[in-house]
Amino acid sequence: MSITGNKIRVNDVDLNVYIGGNGPAVLLLHGFPDSNALWRNLIPSLIGAGYRVVAPDQRGFGESGAPAGIQKYRAEVLVSDAIGLLDALDISVAHLVAHDYGAMVGWILAGQHGDRFCSYTALSCGHPTAYVNAGKRQKKMIRLRSLFLLPWFPEMLLKAGNWAMFRKLVRDHPETEHWLKDMARPGRLTAAVNWYRANFRVISSITGVADVRIPVMGVWSADDFALDEEQMLNSAQHVQGSFRYERLDGCGHWIPLDEPETTETLLLEFIADKKILSNVDENPKPNKRNRIERP
Repeated sequence: MSITGNKIRVNDVDLNVYIGGNGPAVLLLHGFPDSNALWRNLIPSLIGAGYRVVAPDQRGFGESGAPAGIQKYRAEVLVSDAIGLLDALDISVAHLVAHDYGAMVGWILAGQHGDRFCSYTALSCGHPTAYVNAGKRQKKMIRLRSLFLLPWFPEMLLKAGNWAMFRKLVRDHPETEHWLKDMARPGRLTAAVNWYRANFRVISSITGVADVRIPVMGVWSADDFALDEEQMLNSAQHVQGSFRYERLDGCGHWIPLDEPETTETLLLEFIADKKILSNVDENPKPNKRNRIERP
């Protein structure tokens, strides 16, 4: 399921890109196994607040192209897609918002191309170096995904028994049937898994991802089964600009879907002024948000 938009040729792929609104640009990057529909509850608020939303289906997902070959999904290619898309739309600077594996790409973008972004909001996934250096719980989570390195076997395993393993992997999230409709198309599950195959060894040993010098907000949810809080908290060590941390209690991994109103509030508050962040939470939500902020 995707939000249908314009087809824009970037590098070697046609990307489906939803574009709406006027004003400062906000680039939204989803992760696995999503499409730009991940942002459907957030987009109207951004447009209503005076922003121009750019929400692509990243390569291999949604209605964008899914080129064959593991090398087509390496991190540098995904980063090049995002920069190429901004160039194609003549956008010199944007706010960057990303979730899950899209957030891993987002950290690299913010570090390597800080001149193209005025803020970065990372949902769920912290800086790659903090991710690698996190404790035993996160390392166990990383090991579980090592199965994705194998040829053909992950696809067989995920699809077996009416996609029983896939359903277990995503904890039978309400979005599951939408994901399965996308993944069941020829070549699409392989394209999605190739994101991991192409980057697993790099991410598992990465030490050279640049620090980020623009304002960053990291948002992590307490019921996240895939990513530990430590990897987000320690991301502050890799941000040379301001860093703000928000913890959402009672929320699962898919933050924009599970807590759309809270996500909207946090994001609009954060990007309203990219340089000066408020130290006062004017609209606290008990048992939902816990803030740590470093000027």
